[in-house]
Amino acid sequence: MTIQQLLKTAPVTTLLLISFIGLFIIQIFTGVDANNPSTEALLKWGANALPFTMGDEPWRLVSSAFLHIGLMHLLFNGFAMYFFGQVAEPMFGSAKFLALFVLAAIGGNLLNSYVTWQDILAGTGQPGLSAGASGGIMGIGAALLIAALFKISVNGMVLNLKSLIFIMGINLVYGFAVSGIDNAGHIGGAITGLVIALAFAIAYRQHMTVTLQNVLVPQIDYQNNNQLDTQNPYQTDYENNDQADYSTSHIDQPSDPDAYSTISSAEFDNHIDINLDTPTSAAHTNTIQQRAPAKPSFIWTLLPWVVMLLISIGFIWWWQDIHYQIVQVLKIIE
Repeated sequence: MTIQQLLKTAPVTTLLLISFIGLFIIQIFTGVDANNPSTEALLKWGANALPFTMGDEPWRLVSSAFLHIGLMHLLFNGFAMYFFGQVAEPMFGSAKFLALFVLAAIGGNLLNSYVTWQDILAGTGQPGLSAGASGGIMGIGAALLIAALFKISVNGMVLNLKSLIFIMGINLVYGFAVSGIDNAGHIGGAITGLVIALAFAIAYRQHMTVTLQNVLVPQIDYQNNNQLDTQNPYQTDYENNDQADYSTSHIDQPSDPDAYSTISSAEFDNHIDINLDTPTSAAHTNTIQQRAPAKPSFIWTLLPWVVMLLISIGFIWWWQDIHYQIVQVLKIIE
């Protein structure tokens, strides 16, 4: 897929890739080592570090997702974003896709900070730093897993569940097998993506249910209408003629036979016209035409956004809780 095609089908994915590469190029031009950047340089450019992120710089929860530690780190995450993004963004929509990536990255960084803080309290760890888009990418991958599980298609293509499980499994195993990998960031991002994707999937199921109703109900009505039309064709004529004779027998007979004949004939014709103007099939057809198509409930449309809002509120509470614990420990030390 060319850059023009990617920009058309997945504009947010394209902009994210440009931001990753652009930030890396700017770092190199300012003197940062392309393969082994220093701790000072990474902190300067927004890496996630417990004392800073949980202090007065919570913006590092987001900025660290655009920063990469070396060229190989950038290439690995760039290719992952390219392959996942071109599928996930058309499926979820650009706005939801961006929110998914950002929230998954924040969730990964928060879990990383929480685990680091618990290790420090237990005396088994020390503050470190982390950077990279892998938390957000793992969230996108987990969302695609849910999409494959619910058989959500994009452009008629259904994702292969086994392949996605294999890819995600390799990433997690590699993280535990190689030192220096932010496993907490990967797991936190994946869990965040799973929760958000479940909201997407539930909303999608409701939308598909309503769509099938709009397709099947008119077909059922049409079949019922045909069944009515194919019933005994003489039944309606017989009823009409019987009603006509019954109506004629109750007309006051005028003294003039010609007048009687004229009135009876007019009454009979008028009665037949009424029945012909409103046959059963025509009335039923009008009913079908007036049936308004069903629409999915507004709450299902908003469900993914409501879930993401609740997750955001939960993340704010989580950051404040860790921040408060650190402040209390520092006060005790002082």
